[in-house]
Amino acid sequence: MIRNIEVKDKEQWKKLYRGYADFYQVTISEQILETTWDWLHDINHDLNALVYETDNSIVALAHYRRMPSPLRGKYIGFLDDLYVDPQFRGKKIGEKIIKKLNEISKEMNWGLIRWITRNDNHIAKSLYDRIAKKSTWDVYELD
Repeated sequence: MIRNIEVKDKEQWKKLYRGYADFYQVTISEQILETTWDWLHDINHDLNALVYETDNSIVALAHYRRMPSPLRGKYIGFLDDLYVDPQFRGKKIGEKIIKKLNEISKEMNWGLIRWITRNDNHIAKSLYDRIAKKSTWDVYELD
């Protein structure tokens, strides 16, 4: 079942989010976890989370937010993080979460959901290629 994250999910969420960071080879500290957790529960912050629960455990998470699109003159949705516990992959959980985000996008009148993934994330990309349209934009970062 897909639902909004709740305070009771903290320890399970931390475990999943650490798995996500490990996958992307990003060092994550307790401070980062606490900051992100606080954002998720701050009604004045744009970051939101969905989780997928089965047998009283959360096995997937998605962090998303609204993002201004100046060329459209409105907000769109942005999916920051999507992670499914490896033991639960192949059950279409990621697809279900993205479909739920699409529903949220329609309710919020965003019009679209945008996300990025690493170019070697072949498993996730096989899902994304099947359910969404790949944009023609390249992403750059400046430290």
